[in-house]
This record gives sequence, structure tokens and C-alpha cells, in this order.
Amino acid sequence: MRLAALISSLLLLTGLTVSASAYTIIHAGTLITDAREAPLHEKSIVINKDGVIERIVDGYIPANDSDGTVIDLKNATVLPGLIDAHTHLLSELNPKAALLRLQMSKVDAAMQGALYARRTVEAGFTTVRDLGGAAEAIYGLRDAIAKGYVPGPRVIAAGNSISGTGGHADVDGYNADILHMMTSEIICDGPYDCRRAVRTAIKYGADVIKITATGGVLSDSATGLLQQMKDDEIAEIISTAHSMGRKVAAHAHGADGINAALRAGIDSIDHGSLLDAQSIKLFKQNGAYLVPTLIASKTVVDKVQEGDFLPPSVREKALGLPALVMDNVGKAYKAGVKIAFGTDSGVSAHGTNAEEFLLMRDIGMSNKDMLIAATVNAADLLGLADKTGTLAEGKAADIIAVKGNPLDDIESLLDVNFVMASGRVAKNTF
Repeated sequence: MRLAALISSLLLLTGLTVSASAYTIIHAGTLITDAREAPLHEKSIVINKDGVIERIVDGYIPANDSDGTVIDLKNATVLPGLIDAHTHLLSELNPKAALLRLQMSKVDAAMQGALYARRTVEAGFTTVRDLGGAAEAIYGLRDAIAKGYVPGPRVIAAGNSISGTGGHADVDGYNADILHMMTSEIICDGPYDCRRAVRTAIKYGADVIKITATGGVLSDSATGLLQQMKDDEIAEIISTAHSMGRKVAAHAHGADGINAALRAGIDSIDHGSLLDAQSIKLFKQNGAYLVPTLIASKTVVDKVQEGDFLPPSVREKALGLPALVMDNVGKAYKAGVKIAFGTDSGVSAHGTNAEEFLLMRDIGMSNKDMLIAATVNAADLLGLADKTGTLAEGKAADIIAVKGNPLDDIESLLDVNFVMASGRVAKNTF
């Protein structure tokens, strides 16, 4: 009997059917369909030609001809693909970064981004939210991945960040002529100009809006980490974005900027370094997510200690920050603030995203809560809960597998052996 007919016959016994066209079957020894629930055992996942899960059934469906592809993961833990809610796929922190911004075209940036996207998906991250990069380049990369032209994770892209003039996302560190040429058209001042900036970003392809509510560590300026965008600007951006079906993420370090964004209805606070008791209260009142990016502050301090390519203004802001971040994020977690996984990769190296788990463990997060943050919670934040974050009928086949079990040992996620993104196998070293 041909495999398609055999599978159909087997599944019809339980009222299930599988299309006779091309499909893939994964034999999962241990299966985590939802990080909030107990693992299952000895299951088969049936994936159709569109990269969608058709069925998850008991036992191992046999295969004896070439009608479909069977992937043997009987000795592995199979789980939903991981989600990183804060990345910058087009670049990576290095001593030549300032020069490369001048030398590289948008096409160059997209090609480099394709390399970093591949490293990211091979690390087990099948979806990312990219929060700041040349708009044309990141949108092109996003679309190329979606069409299957290049391997990579699903990308939810912001394009350029919205910032006030001279703020963290504005260009800095060059002479006046260069600053003029490189300034983004969505740098804005005042609520009505910021309304225009949101609409412009969406016009050119933004899936999500990113604002810089406060100063940032890597700005080559002595503007600190406190609030930079004013309350009325932040509120107008959020109102306009929400009215146009877009969520808003706020880069925010200082408590004043964090709290202003939370009061205005922000969807996520990214970094949250200096959050305070009022921040925690507002997080819980509004249901916003905290995306901690713990590895970013650690990476910048490591770079400061390794060499002298970062300017003094950056060095001064970076030193001493990791301990504060760890303490404050730990307090937020213990208080029940919703946390979504994010790394700020591009500051840290692409493909090392899972090292964030080690720092999340250090603030006291359980393995289960870390896995929820990187699947269920991140999918909810990105508006993708109907598509990914769990494994179920009708959802995208975003699937990874490891030799251990991350519910027992989170470090098993540092070495992902199998990755399928939207039904396409990106890695298999079993």
C-alpha cells in the first residue's frame, strides 16, 4: 500500500484525514505542544505542503514509500520554535560599525542580514521581532524569507525606530553633513509630527512601531538613560499606531520613560533597566509585556572590558548597568509582570540568542516560565498566537528538537539539533 493511502486509512479509523499531496511526518519521542502543559510521548506530527500542522496523533505513523518525508525524532524532545521579540538582524556590534554604516548599501545590509537570519533560525528561533534597522533592507529580507528565497525566521519588522531629534534612535557621531544625509524621515518632534512619523512608517511597510522613549547605552552622546520623548509624543504615537492596527514597542531604560510609556498604553517595554515599584504596578494594571534583553547590557560591558572601540559616553553608561538590570527584572518577574523573551541580538552575536536563558535563570526564572516567555508569551506579544507559540492543528510548523528536555535543563536549548520554520527544514543534525 502506498504511504499516502496507508496514512489515510490509519487516520480514518480515528476520524482524521491527511491530504494525499506532499507532506512531512515527525515522529516525536517527547513532545511539548504547549509550554504551559505537561509533555506528551510517542506522537506523530503531520505537516502539509503549505507548512501547516494538519494533525498530531498518538503513536508513530509508519512510512514505507516515497509519498511523504518522515523525520525520526523519537529520541528527542520536540517543541515549538523559539521566538525572540527583540533583534536587529541587519548588523552586529563591532569596532567598524560606524564606518560600515557609511560604506554599506541597503542591499549590502540585507545580504548581511540574510547571513544573520540563517544563524538565528539555525539556533532554533523561528520567529523574531526586528526592532530597528534600515527599512527597505529589513522589509526586503522579511519578504524574501517569507517567500522561501532565503532561510531564516519569520520576521515582524519595525524598520527605522521613531525618535525625537537628537534622541537615541537619531543618528549621531558623524560630522554635520553626514548627520543631515543619514537622518531618518521618521525622526519627529511634537505629537502631530510624531503622528505623521507613525503613518509614514506604516506606509512603507512597518509591522510594528518602535520608539525610543529614553536614552540608550550605545548612543554616542552624553544624553543619559532618562526620558527623551515627551508624554504627549509617546501617547500620540501609541494612539495612532493602535488605530492603524500596529502594536508599539518602547526602548526604555529610565523609570520615568518606562512609566510614561506604560501610562500611555504601550504594548511592550524593551530593556526596562531601571524600572521601579511604580513601573511594576503599571505593568500589571495595563497588561504590557517586559522584554528584558539581559544579554545586551552584559555584552556591552564585555566589549568595554575587551577593547577601547566604544566611546567614553558609551562606556560610562554601560559600566554598572548589568547588576541593576538583573535586580530590577528579577523583582518584576517575582511580582508577576508578564515577560516575553528578547535579546537585542545585533548587540550580542546573532545565533547566540539562547544564552539569554542563562541570565533569565540567574534572576530566578523557572525553566517552565522561561520556555513560556520564549513561546506562548512572545507569540501573544507579536500578535501571532493563532499561528505559532504552540503546536496544534492549523498552526505553522515552527518546530525544534533537542537531545535533552528544556523543562529539566534549560541549557539543552543552547544546542538545537533540529529546526523547521514554516514547514521548511532549516537544520537537522540528528
